[in-house]
Amino acid sequence: MIKVAVTGNIGSGKTTVCRIFESLGIPVYYADQEAKKLYSDGDVIGKVKDLFGDSIFNKEGRLEHARLAAIVFSDPQKLQQLNNIIHPLVLEAFMNWTKSHHEVHYIVYESALLFESGFLRHFDHSILVTAPRVLAMSRVMRRDNSSVEDFEKRADQQMEEAEKHKLADHIIRNDESIALIPQVVELHNIFQNQ
Repeated sequence: MIKVAVTGNIGSGKTTVCRIFESLGIPVYYADQEAKKLYSDGDVIGKVKDLFGDSIFNKEGRLEHARLAAIVFSDPQKLQQLNNIIHPLVLEAFMNWTKSHHEVHYIVYESALLFESGFLRHFDHSILVTAPRVLAMSRVMRRDNSSVEDFEKRADQQMEEAEKHKLADHIIRNDESIALIPQVVELHNIFQNQ
């Protein structure tokens, strides 16, 4: 089985690209969504409480993601500490997930932090989805009903797109100047024929 990773900075459209792969019948593992599910695990909750205290949990004991985000996107060290808890668990869950898809020729793994996490070595191909920062910001602000400041805090925690270009095997431009679907189909055909 070929393992393909899709990444891109916030607002680049990597999820849209992955939805196109899904429409072609390719299983996609959404790492960021799966990471959020881990916050209901007792061991993870304990580690997060040890690191950040009780203030990021509501009265029912559920994690307040907005409070946690406000902390980690303002403090790179705290973000790294949180990633050290979550990333190994996400990778383990992904490896287990791949076992249930052994009959397909390739699978896709979507992650905003593919390069930052050091997970690139686990994949046969990497795809970087790119978009101009201004366009990405407008997408995120519309999607999340967030401010420019919120976008900037999150975007500043990610590796520069120019650095990601050097690491990626394939680039998909999502700048509205070139159609997205043909770019995905072209890569799909490459992967299917390997």
